[in-house]
Amino acid sequence: MREIAAFFSILMPGVGQMYNGQIIKGIVFMLIEHFDNSFGKINKAIYLDFNGFHQQALEVLQHDFAMFYPGFYVYVVWDSYYNGEPHGNKKTAIPFVIAGFLGEIATIFSKYLPIPTLTIGLSMLIPMIATIIFYKDKNRGN
Repeated sequence: MREIAAFFSILMPGVGQMYNGQIIKGIVFMLIEHFDNSFGKINKAIYLDFNGFHQQALEVLQHDFAMFYPGFYVYVVWDSYYNGEPHGNKKTAIPFVIAGFLGEIATIFSKYLPIPTLTIGLSMLIPMIATIIFYKDKNRGN
């Protein structure tokens, strides 16, 4: 099921591709995610932010790498969702593009947000999960 592949990619980019049988693509996405996450210090920023150290989280975060992450993350989730079933619906890309755009905007204005990493994450996750739920039954009859 493509919903499962998308949720796997939400948890760890690349795993949804592996679930779909695209092993090489999944490994490449996992490597890109690992390096972007490491160089951007994204996990460290999330840890600090969730523990109440919002300003330190922003200081630790390497914005050059963080700006790449939302678009990449959303693309990987959409790719696993779209390729999760034959002849996937390309219209599903529009809400995912919106999710990526919202993630980028939230990253740009992160220093003005009360809980930056949570806000950035939710700005991407809410549209993606809503799309997955909305399109779940639409393609069953095809």
